[in-house]
Amino acid sequence: MSTPDYDQLSQRIKLLAHPVRLRILDALRRNAECVCHLETLLDKPQPYVSQQLRLLRQAGVIQDEKDGQNVYYHLVDDDVRAWLAALLDKQHGQTGSPSGHEQLIGCPCPKCALAFVALEAA
Repeated sequence: MSTPDYDQLSQRIKLLAHPVRLRILDALRRNAECVCHLETLLDKPQPYVSQQLRLLRQAGVIQDEKDGQNVYYHLVDDDVRAWLAALLDKQHGQTGSPSGHEQLIGCPCPKCALAFVALEAA
């Protein structure tokens, strides 16, 4: 049996041990989201959100994908996804994987805008 790389594991835990990064990852495990949506969700300025996304992207936890004018981020690390499920779902009494985009009032992202247009038309 090999010894775990404790230094690498410690760095990974430090990356995740930040409340804003945890909230970002919790949102991204549900659905790919753009920066403007995360800004609204977190009530944080764009440079701050972008800085946190950069750290997560450099660590290989998330990836970005451009769609027209928007860049969407999504969780790609299955270990982190499992950790989040173990920590957050148990804490909130959820089972299974959460899904879906959370529509936010005041969010200018295309996903929220489309949802609110559909609501107004109904």
